[in-house]
Amino acid sequence: MPRPFRFGVNLLSPMSAAEWRAKCRRAEQLGYDVILVPDHLGMPAPFPSLVAAAEATVRPRLGTFVLNAGFWNPALLAREVATTDALTGGRLELGLGTGYVPAEHEKAGLPWGSAGERVDHLLRTVQELDRLLGSEEHEPRPVQRPRVPLLVGANGDRVLRLTAEHADIAAFTGARTVENGKLEPLTAEELDERVGRYQEFAAGRKEPAELNLLIQIVELTEDRAAAVQPWLSHLPNLTEDQALRLPLVLVGTLAEIVDQVLAQRERYGFSYLTVLEPNMESFAKVVEALHGR
Repeated sequence: MPRPFRFGVNLLSPMSAAEWRAKCRRAEQLGYDVILVPDHLGMPAPFPSLVAAAEATVRPRLGTFVLNAGFWNPALLAREVATTDALTGGRLELGLGTGYVPAEHEKAGLPWGSAGERVDHLLRTVQELDRLLGSEEHEPRPVQRPRVPLLVGANGDRVLRLTAEHADIAAFTGARTVENGKLEPLTAEELDERVGRYQEFAAGRKEPAELNLLIQIVELTEDRAAAVQPWLSHLPNLTEDQALRLPLVLVGTLAEIVDQVLAQRERYGFSYLTVLEPNMESFAKVVEALHGR
């Protein structure tokens, strides 16, 4: 029996308090299950934004997608997580990753480190959060027990293993990081291999994790070929057909996109899909069509 769908939207744009609350209410009206905030310089600060989202909404869960672990000291992060979980009434979902943009670390005056060092820090952060927030003596106290649900964004083997061992939600970008923090999409076959590798690491879990995919492109159209043309310059190594087959690209009629989403849940196990803020309105039609399935 497949896991029921959940849908999240990652809100990227700084705005006034009134505009932010209106955007969050709109996401709730459109049927999104999770309101998310990233962790990039120049975008909204995650934790105060989620508290404001909680004040404006009733139903959606609220998450970080995803925190750059290199920006955070574990003890200070534990305080933020516990406070935010309390102030949102136990609606927080904590997303963590290694970070992938060296320029942001340089701008913040923080060390970048090697890939191995960043994974080491992510692991230490996860372990410390479990220790601190699991203690009855830690103040402030989170609402959710035994802990706030943990999402980890992963692609490489070490982080996939970490995700399999520690995370409630395994998030796949459908892309690999290349030079200077740029992302290069994975083909459907490459994503098969990455999800399969994760499943190998997760074979001993008591409960399966929820699998998440970040969708980059959404366009409802009768002409798939024409709609994908503007994106091909950003995907120089792919043909038109290959671009349309990318798991993170949803282009076509509503029926075609619904069929693709259902097929990807069957193929990979993705039941939790996240879209970026510019796609919030268009993807809402897919959310409505798949509600309860």
